[in-house]
Amino acid sequence: MDGLRELTASFVVPGPCGVAVRDRLKHLTAQDERVLRAVGAHQGALASGDLKARCADGLEHSADPWAARKRGLTKESSSRIAGAITKATHDQWALARRCQSAHIRKLDAGIKTLRHRLSLPLGEKGTKRAAGGYRSKNEWFRKSRRLAALEDRHTAAVADRQAGRVRVVRGGKRLLNTRHHLTQAQLTEEQWRERWEAERWFLAADGESGKRFGNETIRVTPDGEVSIRLPAPLAHLANARHGRYTLTAGIAFAHRGAEWADRIEANRAVAYRIHLDTDRGRWYLTASWQRPVVQTIPLETARARGMIGVDTNADHFAAYRLDRHGNPVGDPHRFPYDLSGTAAHRDAQVRHALTRLINWAVRVGVAAIGIEDLDFTTEKTREKHGRRKRFRQLINGIPTGKLKARLVSMAAEHGLGVVAVDPAYTSLWGAQHWQKPLATPHRTMSRHDAAGIAIGRRALGHPVRRRTAPPPHDRSDRAGHRTVQAGPGTRGRDGTRPPATDRPPGGPSPSGKRKREPSASKTVRDAPRTQQWVQDSLMRTG
Repeated sequence: MDGLRELTASFVVPGPCGVAVRDRLKHLTAQDERVLRAVGAHQGALASGDLKARCADGLEHSADPWAARKRGLTKESSSRIAGAITKATHDQWALARRCQSAHIRKLDAGIKTLRHRLSLPLGEKGTKRAAGGYRSKNEWFRKSRRLAALEDRHTAAVADRQAGRVRVVRGGKRLLNTRHHLTQAQLTEEQWRERWEAERWFLAADGESGKRFGNETIRVTPDGEVSIRLPAPLAHLANARHGRYTLTAGIAFAHRGAEWADRIEANRAVAYRIHLDTDRGRWYLTASWQRPVVQTIPLETARARGMIGVDTNADHFAAYRLDRHGNPVGDPHRFPYDLSGTAAHRDAQVRHALTRLINWAVRVGVAAIGIEDLDFTTEKTREKHGRRKRFRQLINGIPTGKLKARLVSMAAEHGLGVVAVDPAYTSLWGAQHWQKPLATPHRTMSRHDAAGIAIGRRALGHPVRRRTAPPPHDRSDRAGHRTVQAGPGTRGRDGTRPPATDRPPGGPSPSGKRKREPSASKTVRDAPRTQQWVQDSLMRTG
């Protein structure tokens, strides 16, 4: 193993701790939409001002400024709405800080790669672990300018982080930049303006246990009636008691409806968010709540009934089932998906592929799914891969983050565990040890299928290679059992393979299928002997 990096231990991924369901608000009247737009715009303006104040505080933020901001917002809305806005503001600032740290790490990786390649002679070949020198003086000069630009960005980013400054755009930076490219986005200025305003609205409320139906600001009854506590400046729009507005539309959660009903009838906290899909012109209500942390099953329990190893690729999942000894069972399975098109289409494709994978795992009776713990954060830089644009597009297309979140939550609902393994060398060693031996005239084995076996074996705690090294003496097993496929207590693990000719001549095999008769040997050495060699005791000497 000299020269190979150390592999990290496999582990069972913790289960999800939250749930979110969504339903459409149908048959809203014009007055309902006017009220929703007015409330969203009013609270969105409050959220924008609060975010500005939070960013101005920077690292000097503490509980006292937070309380002061909340008191100021309470005058323009209510105490619960003010609490929801300040909490959302703090979460957004914390997210911006994490993104800032990730950006600095990415710049560090790019600078390190550029400095290494610039230090090498022109035309020097690279290795599997590091890129070589640049091809020409022109490329070397352009990359030196690129290095200077990255160093300037790195200096500015580090200064911002030390000062507590973050760059945040309510509504999203991508949508903001779309304003300058309306023709390419196939949008008019009015359509963009509608999207921009809808993204900056704030129509959300955190739940509160002990209150009626788990939420005082946005209340949903078991019958599906939705009512909103209006802010003080919009109290004149109320159509119900205590400054509330009741929508004419009702909701009925088709997914997890019983679980949601149990929570609100017990007055347990449920958070709600109302948003407008400007492309479809539809309003939606999303309910979310926390769940007790799902206890992860022990690793040995996850391995008890075998494993399904899954190799993640840019356009499909390659899965192979293995028994608890690491033996491949059956044929490989592939679950394709198409990651082109809109974000909603890509998300639906991943969800559909995972659904088929999990349904297959439930049918075969395994307890867990083994998958690589992929993270391409440092692998996507153009400084590392240079002209290999297709490879960069390939690794960018693999939905690692979304896949992890989706798989863990969906597998937990079916009682399946997820075992994360180190992704090092799975494709290389899988192809080396499993691709060719399992290929038959009726089975096509790809490199990805073999990688699925390698991932499954690593999740089961077995080495990737099929057999251990031969015994030191000879080809017999006097120095110990050759194979690592079965444990010491497994019956028949040392037994010989039953002969295929245990049947009458020309008759069917024990399995009921007719097999071809063995052909006559064409060599003298392999010809069947017609007599038995018997040693005569009288011919012994000594």
